[in-house]
Amino acid sequence: MHENDISYLIRKAAFTIHTALGPGLLESVYETLMSHELRKAGLTVKTQVALPVLYDGIRLENGFRMDLIVEDKVVVELKSVEVLLEVHHMQLLTYLKLSGHKLGLLINFNVPTIKAGIFRKVNDL
Repeated sequence: MHENDISYLIRKAAFTIHTALGPGLLESVYETLMSHELRKAGLTVKTQVALPVLYDGIRLENGFRMDLIVEDKVVVELKSVEVLLEVHHMQLLTYLKLSGHKLGLLINFNVPTIKAGIFRKVNDL
């Protein structure tokens, strides 16, 4: 499956969840529900995936944790915050760079309409 097709299904799951429950829940709740919806759609989902960091001969096994990896192709970073900061966008771009994945979605569920909370990021796509 192509990254764009996966992205569509991820966005569809986010819309479904946000329509049913709205904003204001914890990020961990949205993560559980997203993984459930995506698996229902027949996708492979990994949660809280450790991302090692290599620097100057040092390897940090759990340098970062990516919220979701869908079909081993798309990184999904979930938030439930009042305001997304530039650092949240940079966080996803760093995950893409370090993991070698090409596409990522930053999704903030704490918005009146979920469309306003979804951001697509690419790495050499």
